[in-house]
Amino acid sequence: MAPLPSIFKKAALHVLILTSLYVLALIALTNPWLQRHVIYVHKIHTTWWHDINKPEQFGFAKNQITPFNFSTPDGETIYAWHVMPLGLYAKHESEILQQPSGCTGDITKTKAFRLLKDDPDSRLIINFHGNAGTVAQGWRTDSYRTISDGSSSNIHILAIDYRGFGYSTGFPTEDGVITDGVAAVDWALQVAKVPSDRIVILGQSLGTAVTAGVVERFAKRGIDFAGVVLVAGFTSMPDLLTEYSIAGYIPLLSPLKSHPGLQKYLTSYVVDTWESAARLANVVRLSKKIRLFIIHAKDDHEIPWTQSEGLFAAAANATTDGGLDVTLFEKMKARSTIDMGEGAFISTWKASENKIIREEILAYGHHSRVLTYAPVALAALKAFGLDEGGVLPL
Repeated sequence: MAPLPSIFKKAALHVLILTSLYVLALIALTNPWLQRHVIYVHKIHTTWWHDINKPEQFGFAKNQITPFNFSTPDGETIYAWHVMPLGLYAKHESEILQQPSGCTGDITKTKAFRLLKDDPDSRLIINFHGNAGTVAQGWRTDSYRTISDGSSSNIHILAIDYRGFGYSTGFPTEDGVITDGVAAVDWALQVAKVPSDRIVILGQSLGTAVTAGVVERFAKRGIDFAGVVLVAGFTSMPDLLTEYSIAGYIPLLSPLKSHPGLQKYLTSYVVDTWESAARLANVVRLSKKIRLFIIHAKDDHEIPWTQSEGLFAAAANATTDGGLDVTLFEKMKARSTIDMGEGAFISTWKASENKIIREEILAYGHHSRVLTYAPVALAALKAFGLDEGGVLPL
C-alpha cells in the first residue's frame, strides 16, 4: 500500500491536470470559430449510415416525406423535409407512390405540395430543431410522427436544417440561422401560400432561440401566427452557459458558480448571445394576437427547467406597461396555476382574448424525448383552435 502522502500527491496532480485542461478549454472557447462549433455541434450527427433523402429508413411511408431545398436571401441552400399527415397520405397513397423518391428538384410539382397549398383548411407546423445532427436526428423523426400520425389529417410539417447542418450549405451564426428560419417561413407564406394564421412555429432547445428570433422579425412586419411553441428553451446563451451541461454530463461554466464575476467575464466572450427572453417580450409587445406555449421537463439534465420559467416571466411581464414587481407577478401567476402532481404544473397568463401565454412544466420527458410527448402535440392543436373546449381554457 502506497504511503498516504504519496496518495495525496497523486490526487493533487490529477486535480491540477484536470484544472489546467479545463482552463485551457475555456481559453480556447473564446475563439469565435471554435466556440460556434461547440455551441452548434453542426458537424456531429447520428445519421452517417443513413440517407436522409430516404425518409422511409426512419419509419415513414414511401414518399410521405418530400426532401427539397430552398434558398436564403444571402445565397445559402437550405435542406428541408415536408412531412405529410399520415391520414391525408392514406387518401392519396396510390398517386403519391407513383412520384419519384428522394430530394425533389421542384417541390411545387409534387402531390404533397399541392395538397398543402390548395386545401383551404391545411395547417403547417414549421419545426426548428436543436443543435447537432440533422432533421432526422434522434427523437426528431418520432416527434414528426407524433404530430402527423396522431392528429388532424391536415396538419403538415416543414422541418429544416440550418446552414452548416446536414446537407445545407454555409456555416452557422446567430444572424445566419435566423435568416434561414425567416426564409423557411417566407417559403411557406409566399410559395406554399399558407396564411400565417394557419402556421404554428415550433422550436426545441436551440430551436426555441431560433423561433424567438424568427417570430420577432415577423412581428416587426406586423405578421402574427396561429401559435408559437417553445420546448426546452432558455433565456439567453450567456445565461444558459452558467448552468448548461453537454449531453447532461459535461458542465461548461457551472463549476465556477462560486465565482460569478469570473462567469460574467467569460460569458462576455460569447459571440452569439441568443437573447430569447428579450425577443419574446418584444414579440408580445408588438403582436396583436399571440398564443405562446412554453413546455419543459423537470428531468431535463441539459437545460434546467427554470430557464423556461424565465421565458414565461419575460413574456407575461411584457403584457403590462412597465411590467410587474416579482411579488405581484408570483401572486398573479399562482392564481392561474394548476398543480399536476409530482412537481408538474400548468400556468396560464391571459392578458386578453388575443394574448395568452401558457407554461407547462412536465414531471418527465428529459431534454429531447419530450418532443414526442402528448403535451407538445396538444399545444399545436390548441394553437390551431382544434381543441374541443376552446383555446387555452383557464
